[in-house]
Amino acid sequence: MTIELTVRKTCKRHRINTDLLLRRGRWLLRLNKVQDHTLSLLLIDDQEMSGLNAQWRHKPGPTNVLSFPSESATDPGLAGLGLKELGDIVISVDTAAREAEQYHETLHQRLTWLITHGLLHLLGMDHERSEGEAQAMYLREQQLIQQLQHAKDSTMTQLAINVDHVATIRQARGITEPDPVAAAAICELAGAAGIVVHLREDRRHIQDRDVHLLRQTIKTKMNLEMGAAREIIDIALALKPDMVTLVPEKRLELTTEGGLNVSGQKKKLGATIEEMSRAGIPVSLFIDPDSKQIKAARAIGATFVEIHTGRYCDATSEQERDLEFRLIAQAAEEAYDLGLRVNAGHGLDYQTTARIAALDSIEELSIGHAIITRAVFTGLDQAVREMHQIIREASRLG
Repeated sequence: MTIELTVRKTCKRHRINTDLLLRRGRWLLRLNKVQDHTLSLLLIDDQEMSGLNAQWRHKPGPTNVLSFPSESATDPGLAGLGLKELGDIVISVDTAAREAEQYHETLHQRLTWLITHGLLHLLGMDHERSEGEAQAMYLREQQLIQQLQHAKDSTMTQLAINVDHVATIRQARGITEPDPVAAAAICELAGAAGIVVHLREDRRHIQDRDVHLLRQTIKTKMNLEMGAAREIIDIALALKPDMVTLVPEKRLELTTEGGLNVSGQKKKLGATIEEMSRAGIPVSLFIDPDSKQIKAARAIGATFVEIHTGRYCDATSEQERDLEFRLIAQAAEEAYDLGLRVNAGHGLDYQTTARIAALDSIEELSIGHAIITRAVFTGLDQAVREMHQIIREASRLG
């Protein structure tokens, strides 16, 4: 199948994930059993759409989507020559952006609906012919959108392993074993794409010696979790990890209990981000799936956000878990639309990970406790491989 996607220069003020739209377009062709056809997608602005709307529909102003069936789709003779072209779908990104705000969607959710709507027109459905056909088209759109939510055909979501709890076991005895540095090496050999460590102010698990040795030995990438405390900031600036993730830190908590209040700490967090940026260190902010915090993260210059998945993992009913999942999915796509890169983590285990790993907007999952717990029974290498396989399958890479 071939999808030709063209984005006019006038649309570049919107951040458009062309890979995501192409993947969703390919899935829509498969779901409608026309994967052997070609399709053209054109993204334009309101001005150009107004011209097309006036020319072809004799209506003033822009519309959201226009569909133009190819001649081979309407002429049996041309189709008999082996020409399998569905036609063109033209979308005004300006109008889509306004509608996304109106319907409380992300831009890419709206663009996906418009592609779906346009494709159904190319396949012969028309909501303007009758009330019955309008209802049938609406139901088909809803069915396709629901199926797309469970479809991912993309680069595999990456797995980063948090080795803090290896150090926790070591610190319980006050000796040198087990060594989180050795654990990190095993995790990388088993398929981990990164190692995460949290250097806390109270040094309850990871120690200064650990982070310096890990910086020298990690072959993938090092993500240093930290609070925005002066002492830890100075260590990070000297260490130069591949990235830092700023997290809230309370002395009496067993583990991180929630996301940062970015909107309430813009000055402090923004200053830390600026220091890290000058040193060439990208910064991620650990936040709850909250639009207010996402917008604040973008405003103060974060490169990444890491969406807190704890409430999703701790849900006690299927209904509650579904609600928390939808919040995470919406937050991840909103963050992407705003230009942020998106990771996720906290509390993920062998039952809850796959659904999050299947989200297109999320690049990487940070997982620690569940894997170290499994490793007590299966060995660390096997525990990492099992989680790696779950994510691999969820990402639809066989």
